[in-house]
Amino acid sequence: MSLTDAAGLLGVLIILVAYAGAALGRLDAERPISLLCNFLGACLILWGLLTQDFNLSATAMEGSWALVSLVGLVRCGLKRQPQK
Repeated sequence: MSLTDAAGLLGVLIILVAYAGAALGRLDAERPISLLCNFLGACLILWGLLTQDFNLSATAMEGSWALVSLVGLVRCGLKRQPQK
Protein backbone atom coordinates (compact mmCIF):
# COMPACT_ATOMS: atom_id res chain seq x y z
CA MET A 1 0.00 0.00 0.00
CA SER A 2 1.38 3.39 -0.99
CA LEU A 3 1.44 6.50 1.16
CA THR A 4 -1.30 8.11 -0.95
CA ASP A 5 -3.48 4.99 -0.60
CA ALA A 6 -3.06 5.12 3.18
CA ALA A 7 -3.82 8.85 3.23
CA GLY A 8 -6.92 8.33 1.10
CA LEU A 9 -8.19 5.57 3.38
CA LEU A 10 -7.55 7.75 6.42
CA GLY A 11 -9.53 10.51 4.69
CA VAL A 12 -12.44 8.14 4.13
CA LEU A 13 -12.34 7.09 7.78
CA ILE A 14 -12.30 10.71 8.99
CA ILE A 15 -15.27 11.66 6.80
CA LEU A 16 -17.25 8.56 7.80
CA VAL A 17 -16.67 9.17 11.51
CA ALA A 18 -17.78 12.80 11.14
CA TYR A 19 -20.83 11.78 9.10
CA ALA A 20 -21.80 9.05 11.55
CA GLY A 21 -21.38 11.46 14.45
CA ALA A 22 -23.68 13.96 12.77
CA ALA A 23 -26.23 11.33 11.73
CA LEU A 24 -26.37 9.91 15.26
CA GLY A 25 -26.69 13.35 16.87
CA ARG A 26 -23.28 13.17 18.57
CA LEU A 27 -21.66 15.88 16.44
CA ASP A 28 -23.14 19.14 15.19
CA ALA A 29 -22.51 19.25 11.44
CA GLU A 30 -22.16 23.05 11.55
CA ARG A 31 -19.48 23.11 14.25
CA PRO A 32 -15.87 23.77 13.25
CA ILE A 33 -14.66 20.29 14.33
CA SER A 34 -17.11 18.57 11.99
CA LEU A 35 -16.30 20.93 9.13
CA LEU A 36 -12.57 20.50 9.74
CA CYS A 37 -12.90 16.70 9.70
CA ASN A 38 -14.78 16.86 6.39
CA PHE A 39 -12.25 19.27 4.88
CA LEU A 40 -9.25 17.25 6.02
CA GLY A 41 -10.76 13.96 4.91
CA ALA A 42 -11.65 15.31 1.47
CA CYS A 43 -8.17 16.78 1.02
CA LEU A 44 -6.53 13.46 1.91
CA ILE A 45 -8.72 11.65 -0.61
CA LEU A 46 -8.02 14.32 -3.24
CA TRP A 47 -4.29 13.91 -2.72
CA GLY A 48 -4.52 10.29 -3.84
CA LEU A 49 -6.85 11.10 -6.71
CA LEU A 50 -4.68 13.90 -8.06
CA THR A 51 -1.31 12.20 -7.66
CA GLN A 52 -1.98 8.55 -8.32
CA ASP A 53 -5.37 7.30 -9.53
CA PHE A 54 -7.29 10.14 -11.19
CA ASN A 55 -11.05 9.65 -11.41
CA LEU A 56 -13.03 12.65 -12.64
CA SER A 57 -16.29 12.00 -10.80
CA ALA A 58 -14.57 11.15 -7.51
CA THR A 59 -12.33 14.22 -7.86
CA ALA A 60 -15.37 16.43 -8.50
CA MET A 61 -17.14 14.96 -5.46
CA GLU A 62 -14.20 15.34 -3.08
CA GLY A 63 -13.35 18.78 -4.44
CA SER A 64 -16.92 19.90 -3.83
CA TRP A 65 -16.89 18.31 -0.36
CA ALA A 66 -13.67 20.15 0.51
CA LEU A 67 -14.96 23.46 -0.88
CA VAL A 68 -18.27 23.31 1.01
CA SER A 69 -16.43 22.42 4.22
CA LEU A 70 -13.95 25.25 3.70
CA VAL A 71 -16.76 27.77 3.14
CA GLY A 72 -18.37 26.55 6.37
CA LEU A 73 -15.08 26.96 8.25
CA VAL A 74 -14.64 30.49 6.89
CA ARG A 75 -18.19 31.37 7.95
CA CYS A 76 -17.50 30.02 11.45
CA GLY A 77 -14.32 32.10 11.59
CA LEU A 78 -16.16 35.24 10.49
CA LYS A 79 -18.83 34.72 13.18
CA ARG A 80 -16.12 34.66 15.82
CA GLN A 81 -14.73 38.02 14.75
CA PRO A 82 -15.65 40.79 17.18
CA GLN A 83 -18.16 43.22 15.73
CA LYS A 84 -16.82 46.77 15.23
